[in-house]
Amino acid sequence: MSDVIAFIGGGNMATSLIGGLIAAGHAPGSLHVAEPDATRAQALRDRLGVRVAPSAAEIVTGAGTLVLAVKPQQMGEALRGLKPDAGACVVSIAAGIRLDFLRAALGPTLHYVRSMPNTPALYGCGISGLYAEPGTPESARQRAETVLRAAGQTVWLNHEAELDAVTAVSGSGPAYFFLLVEAMREAGVALGLAPATAAQLAARTCIGAARMIEAGTTDVAELRVQVTSKGGTTQAALEHLESAGLRPMFREALAAAARRSKELGDQLGSAQ
Repeated sequence: MSDVIAFIGGGNMATSLIGGLIAAGHAPGSLHVAEPDATRAQALRDRLGVRVAPSAAEIVTGAGTLVLAVKPQQMGEALRGLKPDAGACVVSIAAGIRLDFLRAALGPTLHYVRSMPNTPALYGCGISGLYAEPGTPESARQRAETVLRAAGQTVWLNHEAELDAVTAVSGSGPAYFFLLVEAMREAGVALGLAPATAAQLAARTCIGAARMIEAGTTDVAELRVQVTSKGGTTQAALEHLESAGLRPMFREALAAAARRSKELGDQLGSAQ
């Protein structure tokens, strides 16, 4: 198959993937983008040097990989009338768009991979869950992984339904982290710190703690134990969080996100 990768949609996530691919050594000329917005299209040409066309029909022919990077509600219209080359790998990064929907729109001669990236991909440190049906050629899986690894790490899933859980944990997860930093900042202000000082302390503490987790030398639960002295300030705070039901609250919150992900998929499927 051709090395050409065609992106349907040139938004932030697509732009981050394209930038990562170029940084990894892919020639800008082998990356094609369908982007109808003239301002965004020109920015892609100027910044990344890729080929940009206003419609998807102009770029899919000859592409070995097709990345679907439009909003879920726009997917049906974006795929209407497209005829990718047989055997091409279609990678969807749109939430809720199931493989049956894609196959019905584009036909049975393509190989399909669903993915759920997250917004840290914009900085090259995201993580994406991927799913392909049994029997999908290894070459297609590798093409999909090449695209998503341009923005961070990847994990392969055993069942398509697991993407709802991935959405709840990592897809929506950055917002939980932002809420934590926001709450710590507000609490610091309430304790008398200047807003800028509280914001800096909260943000850098969470970033530093995340880097300790990323080092991978110690499990996160053990890291928590290591910084919790018996009878100390950290223990007092953690005991309050536990007694307030932090863990069950998170379980219920993520379950709500997963349910909503499934509902959105059901709605998009029924609108097919």
